[in-house]
Amino acid sequence: MNLMEALLIFGTAMVSGLLFFMLKWNSTKLKLLLSFSGAYLFAITVLHLIPEIYTHHNHLIGIYLLGGFFLQLILDYLSHGIEHGHIHPHHQHGHKASIPFSMMLGLCIHAFFEGMPIGGTHNEHVSEMLVFGIIIHNIPIALALMSLLIESGNNKFRSMIMLGIFALMTPLGMMLSMYLNHSQMVDLNDYYQKIMAVVIGIFLHISTTILFESSENHKFNFQKFGAIIAGTLLALGMVFLY
Repeated sequence: MNLMEALLIFGTAMVSGLLFFMLKWNSTKLKLLLSFSGAYLFAITVLHLIPEIYTHHNHLIGIYLLGGFFLQLILDYLSHGIEHGHIHPHHQHGHKASIPFSMMLGLCIHAFFEGMPIGGTHNEHVSEMLVFGIIIHNIPIALALMSLLIESGNNKFRSMIMLGIFALMTPLGMMLSMYLNHSQMVDLNDYYQKIMAVVIGIFLHISTTILFESSENHKFNFQKFGAIIAGTLLALGMVFLY
């Protein structure tokens, strides 16, 4: 099942990048998609993932959750917030194409961590929640990444290569956890709970940032509110499916 999950995560990011060239995307549509994904990510974190890490009654697990929250805060300085829709083109003099290496580093570390709990859990329900959450989260990230790369002067081929590197990071995180599992280098249960807590902290940072930024100038926006409600209802619907 892990192979199929890895292919889904990788394929969704790549297809989203291709859709950037095929469909007309603007900042308004991207923000609506971000609002939907942020609400969904927040809801599954609260409804599915947080209860999972407390099933073993380890009250110190919250330390790792906080660690993930502040880890993403640091990664934001590298990625310039592209995980929650910030796009800052990196132009060079003479309109020469530029690759934002700092942004790619922060984004890849973020994606790598997200994949690690998937390869370390035997809980199929939690694994599916994680995979679906990452897929929905990666769609607006892929679109934002392609927009940034193109606006920075990169051609389509180079932009797709950069997108492919990002898309591979989550499957690589899964593979590392699977390797640690099969090699018995770590206590899998203890490892899984801690790395899951870190990822939950990352999810909480990203989703709350998206939701807090969803209203410009503190004005009510029916479209964005509808996208938030839709993302939340999708996560709630999954509660009744299991």
